[in-house]
Amino acid sequence: MNIKVVTKILDANDRIADTNRRKLKAAGIYTINLMGAPGAGKTSLLECVIGRLKSGLRIGVIEGDIAGTDDARRIALHGVPVVQINTGGACHLDANMIGSVLDSLPLAEIDVLIIENVGNLVCPAEFSLGEDMKIMVSSITEGHDKPCKYPLMFQKSSALILNKTDLLPYMNTDMGKFKADALSLNPKIKIFEVSCKTQDGVGEFCDWLSGLR
Repeated sequence: MNIKVVTKILDANDRIADTNRRKLKAAGIYTINLMGAPGAGKTSLLECVIGRLKSGLRIGVIEGDIAGTDDARRIALHGVPVVQINTGGACHLDANMIGSVLDSLPLAEIDVLIIENVGNLVCPAEFSLGEDMKIMVSSITEGHDKPCKYPLMFQKSSALILNKTDLLPYMNTDMGKFKADALSLNPKIKIFEVSCKTQDGVGEFCDWLSGLR
C-alpha cells in the first residue's frame, strides 16, 4: 500500500512538472535544478556563475530553503530576478511549488532559470521540477563516500561540481575515488573541479554552461 501512495505522489508531481516544462519552453528558457547538501556551496557557485555570465545570458533564480531569505538576498545583489520559496519544513522543492512562483518572474526576460533546491542529498533527486537538467554540487569537505551513500543524486545529475578544491591540502578526500565512483553510477556525468574562493575551474564550468542553451 505504501508503494502505491508514493507512486501516486510522484505521478502527480510529474504531471505538474510537465506543465512547468511546457511553460518554460514556451518562454524560451533553459532550466537547471541545482542540488546538493547544506553548505556544499550552491549559492556561492551561483554568484560566480551570475557574475561571469549575466552580461551575455539573462539569468533568473528560484531559491529554495526551509526558512529564511539570506540566499535570495545575496542573489538579488547581483541584479538578477530572484524568487524565494520557503518550504516550511519540506526537505525538497516540488513541481507544484515551482509552478506557483513562475508568474512572479519576468519569464520573457530570462534565458536561463537556475533553481537552487533545498540542501539535501536524498529527496531533491526524486522530484522533477520541470527542469532541463539536474546539476549536483558537492563540497570536497563532505568526503569521497557520497556516491556510495547517495547514488540517486549522481545517477540523476548531468554534471557534478566538486567544490572547495582550495581546501584539498587540508583534507584526506580521495578525489580519484570520488570521481571513479560517480562515473561508475553515471558514465555520462560531466565533472568539474571548482573553487569559488580562488575561482579555479569556474571559467571552465561557465563556458560549458553557456553552451547548453
